[in-house]
Amino acid sequence: MSSRSGETPFGRYHPAVSFLYFLLVMLYSVLLLHPICLGISFLSAFAYSLRLNGRKAWRFNLLFLLPMLLVCALMNPAFNHEGATILFYLPNDNPVTAESIYYGLASATMLATAVCWFSCFNAVMSSDKFIYLFGRLIPGLSLVLSMALRMIPRFKEQAGVIANAQRCLGRDISTGNAFQRMKQGFRIFSMLLTWALENAIETADSMRSRGYGLRGRTAFALYRWERRDKLAMAAVLFCGLSVLIGRLCGGLYYRYFPSFRLGEMGFCDLSLLLIFALLCTLPLWIEALDARAWKHSLQQAFPEKGKPGTQL
Repeated sequence: MSSRSGETPFGRYHPAVSFLYFLLVMLYSVLLLHPICLGISFLSAFAYSLRLNGRKAWRFNLLFLLPMLLVCALMNPAFNHEGATILFYLPNDNPVTAESIYYGLASATMLATAVCWFSCFNAVMSSDKFIYLFGRLIPGLSLVLSMALRMIPRFKEQAGVIANAQRCLGRDISTGNAFQRMKQGFRIFSMLLTWALENAIETADSMRSRGYGLRGRTAFALYRWERRDKLAMAAVLFCGLSVLIGRLCGGLYYRYFPSFRLGEMGFCDLSLLLIFALLCTLPLWIEALDARAWKHSLQQAFPEKGKPGTQL
């Protein structure tokens, strides 16, 4: 559970703003398969994940996300043969169509974008924020979801600790023959499973001692609605509702079958694309404005910094 002092500028906004933002961008990324919208959402999620996770995001995006995108894009034409534009035939006489390739690329981009946005959601929405939002409405479900969101990162961290300890004892899983590596892997997994069971018992005892589930129990939270939170919520709602209403009114038209076609880019479509781009890049704009404000505050605090012959 991360502390608020170590969060990014967008992560310091009210949890309702962050949750609604990620809910909208993930829903639109999954439901809105317009090629330009997919490109905007993917690039925005990619850039924000790099801003949040740095080198870890580079490794994850390049070693997992992009290969997954390519594999999914190549698999669709092999199984989906709809479309009017036949490019060639496979050895089993099934046609490969341009429309199936386009749809495969769109589906793969949608999947990669959703995974990337979820990684950003996991970095911004900590478990205490989730419990703060839904603890009173659905206390049991909110607790289970918050624990599930924390489970994989904690298991991964503990597995690394156990593996490093075993490596110091000469039980490295990267040395020896296949049987020895498998044996060391099972030993690490057994230790990890034992740790998980003990941690579950300790968590249950801690929750019981703190009165979890008792009537009238209150929860401590530092989150308060401020002016910036209201402005950010208004911006998210405006952009989200504008894209929804515009799409329901026929804007951003597209189709993949039986032939690929995009609607004409008139003023309405260009406006919707601009609003959607603003929605997807909102955290990046907040980060940039915060960095600018911080730089301005430093210049106000140290007006002589940077002038020749001056020292702090």
